[in-house]
Amino acid sequence: MEPQLSAEQGLLWAMAAAWHHLERRLDSALGSQRGVTLAEYRLLRALADAPYSRASRVELAQAVGMTPSGVTRALKPMERSGMVTTVRSKRDARFALAALSPSGRELVNAASAVVDEAMGRLLVRAPRIRTQMEEMMRQLEELA
Repeated sequence: MEPQLSAEQGLLWAMAAAWHHLERRLDSALGSQRGVTLAEYRLLRALADAPYSRASRVELAQAVGMTPSGVTRALKPMERSGMVTTVRSKRDARFALAALSPSGRELVNAASAVVDEAMGRLLVRAPRIRTQMEEMMRQLEELA
């Protein structure tokens, strides 16, 4: 006899399936239209939202749910392509901030429009979510 799936596990799997679907759709749209992945966009968005568009690797890791070393690895190619720069502390050579460059800001703005459009298309299929979006966001923030 197979073990019964609990309501809590059902919620987990439904949330995981929804995220997987969103991630694939957004990755595809961002990649084809702006040449970035959803993970890169999330980092750029976190930088755009940070004070002065600058943040430490630790702050970015907390914002996007990565490890600081994962953030460092992800930022390297973004720095080479000119989306992000590194600002070193004059007082402490070990301390550095990632900073959004002007071209990175342009990319974030353009990619945000892609995300809005893709989410709009997805939400057409789920009209109840559209009408209850603020409440749903509050509930998901409680989990986070």
